[in-house]
Amino acid sequence: MNYDEFNHFCGSFPATTHVVQWGNSQVWKVGGKVFAIGGWGKNKQPAFTFKVSSLNFDLLSELDGYIPAPYFANRGMKWIQQIGTSSELDEELRYYLSESYRIVSLGLSKRKQKELGLSPE
Repeated sequence: MNYDEFNHFCGSFPATTHVVQWGNSQVWKVGGKVFAIGGWGKNKQPAFTFKVSSLNFDLLSELDGYIPAPYFANRGMKWIQQIGTSSELDEELRYYLSESYRIVSLGLSKRKQKELGLSPE
């Protein structure tokens, strides 16, 4: 996945916003909270950072193509960075970006979820 594909995919989720910050990274938010970052790869290689469950953090931390996310994981947060960019990993990346969006959305207050149209009612 390249950054254009990443931006298109992240932009398909409801109530998202996109900003370029933190060293020209593509940052996606829902309700003002970050759920995905495209950037920070070494040697200008694509890298994608996202929030995960504790179980997925433990699993992905041990797999090739993934590392605990710089700046996040060393602060105790469950964020992973996908540094492998093979087309085989694209489907996994879509899944983990979707999960990150879900995790962050569910962490918003009920009021904020309703305001953004993310909760039933």
